[in-house]
Amino acid sequence: MKLGEPTLDQLRIFLAVEEEGSFGAAAKRMGRAISAISYGIAQMEAQLGVTLFEREGSRRPVLTDAGRGLLSEAQAITDRADALLAKTRSLHAGLESDLALVVDVMVPGDVIARVLRDFRAMFPTVALRLQIEGLGAVAACLIDKESQLAIGGPVIADHPDFERQAIGTVDLVPVAAPGHPLDRPDVKSGQSREHLQLILTDRSRLTQGREFSVLSPLAWRLGDLSAKHALLKEGIGWGNMPRPLVSEDVAAGRLVVLDLPEKPGANYTFSALWRRDDKPGPAASWMIDAFRESLA
Repeated sequence: MKLGEPTLDQLRIFLAVEEEGSFGAAAKRMGRAISAISYGIAQMEAQLGVTLFEREGSRRPVLTDAGRGLLSEAQAITDRADALLAKTRSLHAGLESDLALVVDVMVPGDVIARVLRDFRAMFPTVALRLQIEGLGAVAACLIDKESQLAIGGPVIADHPDFERQAIGTVDLVPVAAPGHPLDRPDVKSGQSREHLQLILTDRSRLTQGREFSVLSPLAWRLGDLSAKHALLKEGIGWGNMPRPLVSEDVAAGRLVVLDLPEKPGANYTFSALWRRDDKPGPAASWMIDAFRESLA
């Protein structure tokens, strides 16, 4: 037996009858005559060579075994079709089909999670690609056109190929485990140079030869902020960290904020960055505003 292909309209009729519980209710929901609903079901059954509903002895059409078996497939097909139509309407309205975003590792994790949660609810048709990078590697993603929008720090924000908007700051504070030699109120200038400093290093070459808030010649350079965090809690060295990331550790006594004469902590300024030849669309513009509000 050669099977035919049911139309998308027939699949929608099939689902409407199952969800509404009657041909009449399905007709009302779809704005059709009952005869059109019955005809659509009959045509689909003829195409597939199966009976979808038991119609005898019951006022309510009941799914057959074949009907139950095909229900999830019909739902999946109509869902994909709806997604295709929604994305097409969005494209006609000027909305991006996808957005590649790179975010500085210094941005608090709860801020990133909140913005991305709201983004998915606001723009369900926009495919989002996310990268988390540090220092110059954020800008490198834009330069190499791996990303369309960056939420980055001050390291490379003045690049001539970029447009930018300042959107917020985070405090960096010097921390160490309790009992560290620098965990004293009478630390003298220069004493920080005598102890191992943990430094977040740049994965890119954009800042090659440049150092940021480095006081000690005894330094371990790490490409991962979470690894730096873990080492600090283990009592290995001292280093600057975003205050939101270590606030719970400080409150619990796992880390202490150091009072160093050099005051190596600073405000780390975030900017939304994009290439001058790639103006942000509606979704990217929304993202910029959302990060600004969350970082305020």
